[in-house]
Amino acid sequence: MTSSASVAAFGLGVLPARSGLGLKPRHYRDILETSPPVGFFEVHAENYMGDGGPPHRYLERIRAHYPLSVHGVGLSIGGDQPLDKTHLARLRRLIERYEPESFSEHLAWSTHDNLYLNDLLPVPYDGPTLRRVCEHIDEVQETLGQRLLLENPSTYIAFEQSDMAEVDFLSEVAGRTGCGLLLDVNNVFVSATNHAYDAGAYLDAFPVEHVGEIHLAGFAEDQDDAGGRLLIDAHGTPVADIVWTLFEQALKRTGPVPTLIEWDNDVPAFPVLMKEARKADRALSNERCRRQAMFATA
Repeated sequence: MTSSASVAAFGLGVLPARSGLGLKPRHYRDILETSPPVGFFEVHAENYMGDGGPPHRYLERIRAHYPLSVHGVGLSIGGDQPLDKTHLARLRRLIERYEPESFSEHLAWSTHDNLYLNDLLPVPYDGPTLRRVCEHIDEVQETLGQRLLLENPSTYIAFEQSDMAEVDFLSEVAGRTGCGLLLDVNNVFVSATNHAYDAGAYLDAFPVEHVGEIHLAGFAEDQDDAGGRLLIDAHGTPVADIVWTLFEQALKRTGPVPTLIEWDNDVPAFPVLMKEARKADRALSNERCRRQAMFATA
């Protein structure tokens, strides 16, 4: 496993503890022409793995003025086969090119043999999976020379062979590899609803000492085969009120941390995203004030 000393030697940047937005092509010109007060922008790594073209030209200009977070969706950290070395090499070139302050990936798998599945699929929480995920994270961190933030998943099924709680699994991974965690509050609510557990209790148990970033997003509603409520992590609507409430609960434990508004489908006009970002910034500011007041009266 990666030692804490070697992780400390990785090139770690620092995202500001403000709201950030996912960078979308339709907003490139809005951003360059108006210089909006955004804490950082985040891009999906796989969208920028080509060598050139307009996406890179715009990203280079925006990167010159804003901190950057890179979010991967294709490493298949939880897969039961070796990591794709070609994909990892492309990712390394991207990291070296833009030197982002943060890099994150999902606790999920998306490959089997030579197939790439266009989904982020869940893993069982057991000893063999824990060892495999840790080995993969060690390889990624050593290859990139950068700490990875691992995101808690949104899930729709649970495995009978799981013998650990998700928060315990994540805590073990972070402790063994030195990686950080990305706390996706929308995923917490989606999974808690789908599996009938308390989202607030999950946040109370989350190993917040490892959290380097928070994600917020919207969800869609459906029904399962039995007619029960089923939530989908859809990223196509504003953040729901219950997720804002859970975000405020999480901040009481994490303190203000970089917080991304994810909106990947049915992407709206830029002012709509800025409205969500301002809501996140208000919550972050309120938490700073709360902590300052507590310190002043201590």
